[in-house]
Amino acid sequence: MVGTRFGTGCLGILTAGGALLTATAAFAGMGEPSPYQIGMQDAATPVAENIHWFHNSLLLPIITAITVFVLALLLIVIFRYNKSANPVPSHNSHNTMLEVAWTLVPILILVLIAVPSFKLLYKQYSYPKADLVIKAIGNQWFWSYEYPDQGISFDSFMLQDSDRQAMIGRGLEAPRLLAVDNEVVVPVDAVVHVMTTSRDVIHSWTIPSFGSKVDAVPGRLAATWFQATRKGVFYGQCSELCGKDHAFMPIAVRVVDKAVFDAWAAAQKAGDGDKAREIIEQAALADKPRSVAASQ
Repeated sequence: MVGTRFGTGCLGILTAGGALLTATAAFAGMGEPSPYQIGMQDAATPVAENIHWFHNSLLLPIITAITVFVLALLLIVIFRYNKSANPVPSHNSHNTMLEVAWTLVPILILVLIAVPSFKLLYKQYSYPKADLVIKAIGNQWFWSYEYPDQGISFDSFMLQDSDRQAMIGRGLEAPRLLAVDNEVVVPVDAVVHVMTTSRDVIHSWTIPSFGSKVDAVPGRLAATWFQATRKGVFYGQCSELCGKDHAFMPIAVRVVDKAVFDAWAAAQKAGDGDKAREIIEQAALADKPRSVAASQ
C-alpha cells in the first residue's frame, strides 16, 4: 500500500511537472516577456536566430555533457575511493596520459566554442548596407528618436495605466511597463542601422527578439543593426542602471509593411502626429488576427 501511494505520488508529481513544461512551451512568445517563460524570447532577426542556435544547439549540450561527466567522476570518487572501500590508500602520483588528456580536451572544447562565437560576433558587427538609419538618444528617463534621412524626430514615453486602458479599449495591445506613446516604426525585411548616444548618463538600447543590445554613452556614438523578418511590435527596456526611473523607459519597435511605413513617415514629416498614430493603429488592428493565430 505504501509503495502504491508512493508510486501514485511520483506519477502525480511527474504529471504536474510535464504540465508545467507544456505550459511554459505554450507561453513562450516573441517581442515581449511571457508568463512562466524560462528561455529566450523568440527570434525575429537573423542575428537573434544565430544567437539562439549558438546558445541552445552548441553551448547548452556542451555544458550539460561537462556537468554530467563531472558529476559521474564525483560519484565514482565518493563510492569507490572512500575509506571503507580502500582501507589501504594508493600511492600513485602521476599519469601522463591523463594529464595530457585533461589539458588537451578543454583546449579542444574552447576551440569548438570559439569558432562559431567569432562568426557570430562578425555577423553582429559587420554592418550591411542600410535601408534605414535611426538615432536613439537616451534621456532620464525616456528615449528620443531621429530619422535623419526622413527629417523625423519624436520622444517616446512609457504609457500610464489610464492611457493603456484606452488603447486596450480600442482593441490594441498595451503591455504594462512596455507600451509607449510613440513607437519606433520600421519596414519589414529592411536593414536598419541604429545609432545610439545619451544626453545625461549611460543607457542601453536593447530589443531581445532582435538580438540587439548597445550602450548609449554621453558624448559618444555607438551603433547596432537589425533586420526584422516578421511584422509586429517588439519591446525592450533600458539595460543599464541609469537612475531612479530606470525601469520606466521601455523601447517599442513596430515592424510594418513598406507601404504602411511610407504613409506613417509622410504623416510624421507633415507634422501630423495624430494621423501617424492612426495609420499605425489601423495596421496593428489589421495584423492582430494574424498575430493571434501565429502565437496559438
